[in-house]
Amino acid sequence: MTTQHAMATPDTMSGVRLSFPRLVRSEWIKLRSIRSTVWCFAILVALTVAMAVLLGTLVNQGGQAMPTDAANGTLVSVNTASVSFTALVVGVLGVLIITGEYGTGQVRSTFTADPGRTGVLLAKAVVLAVSTFVVSAVSTWIGVLISTPLQAGNGVEADLGDPSVFMPILGSSVYVTLLALLAFGIGLLVRSSAGGIAITLGILLVLPIILSLLSSLIDAQWILDVARFLPSDAGAQLYAYSSSGPAPDQPGVVLNGWGGFGVLLAEVVVVGGAAIAAARTRDV
Repeated sequence: MTTQHAMATPDTMSGVRLSFPRLVRSEWIKLRSIRSTVWCFAILVALTVAMAVLLGTLVNQGGQAMPTDAANGTLVSVNTASVSFTALVVGVLGVLIITGEYGTGQVRSTFTADPGRTGVLLAKAVVLAVSTFVVSAVSTWIGVLISTPLQAGNGVEADLGDPSVFMPILGSSVYVTLLALLAFGIGLLVRSSAGGIAITLGILLVLPIILSLLSSLIDAQWILDVARFLPSDAGAQLYAYSSSGPAPDQPGVVLNGWGGFGVLLAEVVVVGGAAIAAARTRDV
């Protein structure tokens, strides 16, 4: 009986293939079963909606009615004000998604299931990106739907159908999604939760301040130009409102929304590619 069962097992499993959709499904199960994911997404939703409601209530309170262009800019600012905070949240989440497996040793089972490693890492990145974008977009537009009538009561009548309004609002979700992927690549490279979080927050918070101080001390425009290619500066163009009036002259390198998206996407691809290449050559 034992011999027959052992011989039947390969035949039974021969029809089962480790396809990419199966990898995505398994990674989705992992993602939604981790407490850090639930908490990070809960904080993201709470910050996004709460700040939109708070600022929507206070903006232009008791003031005169705004022109359409100013109202559009105000609506975008109100509903993207939380991005600076939610970017840090998804940065931590992106690191923990991969370093948590290294910390518990579960990554050995993950790589045993997919010895090539590339497929499972890409599946993990896809699940992280889709879930982050959906949660961010839904919470952002909930904030828009709540804050818009609040602002209208204060004389801020914005045009939601204007591309200059909904594109930056959508861009804010694209920005936090790309940051989550960048943090995921950093975490995969260093394989340490503390190290990955420190590097990610350092790039988002510390490095811009250092470059700004250096630029002011030595009066060097090229340092400011370099700073505009940082993930936080380049990504900020994704949710920046573009006024219909003439754009003010700015010295040095100037990125628009598509330029900032291209720079940030390139950084995600470079870091992610290096991280996957490193993961394929390591023992674990």
